[in-house]
Amino acid sequence: MGHDIGIGRRCERAVVTAYRELRQVGSDDLAAFQACTALYRIHHPEASLNEARRLVAEWIDHHLVRQQGGAAPGCGCD
Repeated sequence: MGHDIGIGRRCERAVVTAYRELRQVGSDDLAAFQACTALYRIHHPEASLNEARRLVAEWIDHHLVRQQGGAAPGCGCD
């Protein structure tokens, strides 16, 4: 979990943490992805479903698949 400390955006950190924890407790990939997409849209209700899906997928890939540090490309919030 210490890996999430370098994530500056609260929404990005929330999404990555939620996805990781959902997978750890046995949620399948699609269910965790859908939950995280909904979570992103709570943080950003102005975002379209497609935008939310794209960002969530990019963040999961960046932080959990590729295990890269720092903020991934995404929204412009803090």
